[in-house]
Amino acid sequence: MMKTFHSGFFTGIGISIFIAAISFILATLPGFQLIGPLALSILIAVAYRQIAGYPVTGRAGLQFSSKYFLRTAIVLYGLKLNLQVILQDGWHLLILDLLIILFGIFTTYYLARKWNADPKMSLLLGIGTGICGAAAIAAFSPLIQAKEEETATSVGMIALLGTVMGLGYTALYSFSSLSAEQYGVWTGISLHELAHVALASAPGGSDALAIGLLAKLGRVFWLVPLCLLYAAWRNKKTGTTTNTKIDFPWFLIGFIVMSVVGTYLLGETFAQSQWNSILSQITTFLLSVAMVGFGLNVDLKEVWVKAKKTFVILILVSILLSVLSYFLVLSGLLV
Repeated sequence: MMKTFHSGFFTGIGISIFIAAISFILATLPGFQLIGPLALSILIAVAYRQIAGYPVTGRAGLQFSSKYFLRTAIVLYGLKLNLQVILQDGWHLLILDLLIILFGIFTTYYLARKWNADPKMSLLLGIGTGICGAAAIAAFSPLIQAKEEETATSVGMIALLGTVMGLGYTALYSFSSLSAEQYGVWTGISLHELAHVALASAPGGSDALAIGLLAKLGRVFWLVPLCLLYAAWRNKKTGTTTNTKIDFPWFLIGFIVMSVVGTYLLGETFAQSQWNSILSQITTFLLSVAMVGFGLNVDLKEVWVKAKKTFVILILVSILLSVLSYFLVLSGLLV
């Protein structure tokens, strides 16, 4: 029994790493660069599941990868968050970012209830839209006890729509009435992922890119407080009557610790060094490995039934958020 367990354990991890490695290679090619390794990992894993079925012999390793590789990646993701820059230069964006986050979450949840869409997937999409895409979905997923296929589908939809919108922003830039700095803020407060913000803000130049990433990191800043508040609220609400209390998300404390280390111990020199770039690649790779485990749990027939309403809601909320933030920035009150 022990030998079988270890065999399946390493088989599952090997499958996850192999598919993630293929995704990384594909993501360097023209065209695939726009999709990114995370989305490619999910797409390849989903395709494998539909063609060959779920690799049952590797279940133990796949479950380990989707849980622990994911949490390790989120901890390392904290290095991207420069607390000093945000608190000194971006404090005025923090309030705006919080309003954007709350708008994304509550509008998505409201429409989901009104249209009778899948509640957990809708909540994940609202969180991903409001905060920081895949990383936020991954962090919240265990807190709401979402299934792996719900997590994978939510990440895939966010990645797809965010890429399309990022490309759309680059096309709209020359027709907009925004300055480069205003354009950067617009991308940072309205797009889903850091990669989408970088893609969209690049046409505005270095200033647009810098303030765009600053505005986006302000949304990342709210990830941990909102996770912890939700966990406390959920346990207080359900703990006295049921056995559905959730474990404290210790990996988010690791996120905070890494943010402090990156900001105050390693400093700006590290942020601009090759080592930071390497760690960023490692973080993305670990996330990609975790996404494989999620993607292999996706049954497209079931997803189509559950996700078509939520995808429409995601598109609608993303457009509303984009239009609202555009006019807020255009008003001149933010920049």
